[in-house]
Amino acid sequence: QVQLVESGGGLVQGGGSLRLSCAASGMMFRIYTVGWYRQAEEKQRELVATITSGGSTNYADSVKGRFTISRDNAKTTLYLQMNSLKPDDTAVYYCNVEVYWGQGTKVTVSS
Repeated sequence: QVQLVESGGGLVQGGGSLRLSCAASGMMFRIYTVGWYRQAEEKQRELVATITSGGSTNYADSVKGRFTISRDNAKTTLYLQMNSLKPDDTAVYYCNVEVYWGQGTKVTVSS
């Protein structure tokens, strides 16, 4: 059974940093493109960043230069390092692999 479990969210002041993790199980993690999405209140879910099996990355324009996506295939874990956080980054962050989604981890950035 595929499971994606996010962690690392919380409350942080603007300009601060957080590191999100997504532990995957029940799949051949290393062969998939994996990604982070987020959904703010009353807004649609949007792409934050993706990383391919080969390590190529893609970022939303709004997070370029501030967020870094990475993966550890040996640990079957996806990461999102978020720096210079802004109140607009407040959202529930979700890990995604193919059709599978985690339960989300909430990030709140205060001004």
